Amino acid sequence: MSTATRAAVLVESGRPAPYASSRPLEVMSLRLDPPGPGELLVRVGAAGLCHSDLSVIDGSRPRPLPMALGHEAAGEVVATGGGTEFAPGDHVVLAFVPACGHCPHCAGGRPALCEPGAEANGNGTLLGGGLRLTGADGGRPRHHLGVSAFSEHIVVSARSAVRVDPGLPFEIAALFGCAVLTGAGAAFHSARVAPGDSVAVFGLGGVGLAALIAAKAAGAATLIAVDVVGSKRALARELGATHAVAGGPDTVEAVREITRGGAEKVIDTTGVVAVLRQAYLATGRGGTTVTVGLPEPSRELALPALSLVAEERTLKGSYLGSCVPRRDVPRFVSMYRSGILPVDALLSHRLSLEEVNEGFDRLHAGEAVRQVIVF
Repeated sequence: MSTATRAAVLVESGRPAPYASSRPLEVMSLRLDPPGPGELLVRVGAAGLCHSDLSVIDGSRPRPLPMALGHEAAGEVVATGGGTEFAPGDHVVLAFVPACGHCPHCAGGRPALCEPGAEANGNGTLLGGGLRLTGADGGRPRHHLGVSAFSEHIVVSARSAVRVDPGLPFEIAALFGCAVLTGAGAAFHSARVAPGDSVAVFGLGGVGLAALIAAKAAGAATLIAVDVVGSKRALARELGATHAVAGGPDTVEAVREITRGGAEKVIDTTGVVAVLRQAYLATGRGGTTVTVGLPEPSRELALPALSLVAEERTLKGSYLGSCVPRRDVPRFVSMYRSGILPVDALLSHRLSLEEVNEGFDRLHAGEAVRQVIVF
């Protein structure tokens, strides 16, 4: 039996801001097919707004349309299609890579690189294939990264879900599905921040601040927060940054002066190629630059190639924070509850589903850290 739901659907990308006027996301009534084997019907409790959603809205990350957007969420299992370890009533955080568990990358402990999961996400389907949403006109909206979180109810692969303590509020739990996995994972797993390291974080949205609080938890001695927005730099200082630097033409020189030659670990979360180049140039000899942002696919990066060898430098990408969600979500939640990762400080705004376009205006303008739709 199908389930009625209301969801924010992107019909056309590239509409100009302000989105409150152009209304790229339309809240519409849909029918949701019941979960099949290995799938879950989830009542969404909260869903976060992320730049990865915005990049689909503005057209810089082309996706098949129409698409029910949203990929960072937490909710309650309502029903299962069988063949899973979940049961109705379970509270879950949803990860945006539905790892199959069987491909070479999954078997090698790198589920963020799951090949079937990447193919399904690119096609806008669930991991098991096909679509589960139907509009009033009979159209079949696509799924965003296996989640489509901006919806009252969703059907997801059980491979996207991680069980969490029901005492964790949905609006906090949702942040662990993307912002915390991506940012904290980049610091812990990709950059491997160690006690005493000098660390710079470029971009202080939800992902960047998650990287910053994780770098502090890992023992960074010098922690530099970089952003063009002053209020975000101020928040970063409250969260433990030892220095705050304004983004701009003098950023590299400022970071290199603070660190006496360049930071040992630099994390770029912006998805802007020019900023990634700055992050690399702000990295010291023998250091590591990690990028988690998603540039427009046609962009290319130019770097002084000699430095990779002569300075033994490392430039690496990090997707989903190089995390294993079923291992790392519970671990990061435990760190939050112990006061080590103050994830609640990332939550800047609570919205209704009807305010989703206005929320993306705020995100586009750099006026928010992490906004969450609360259902």
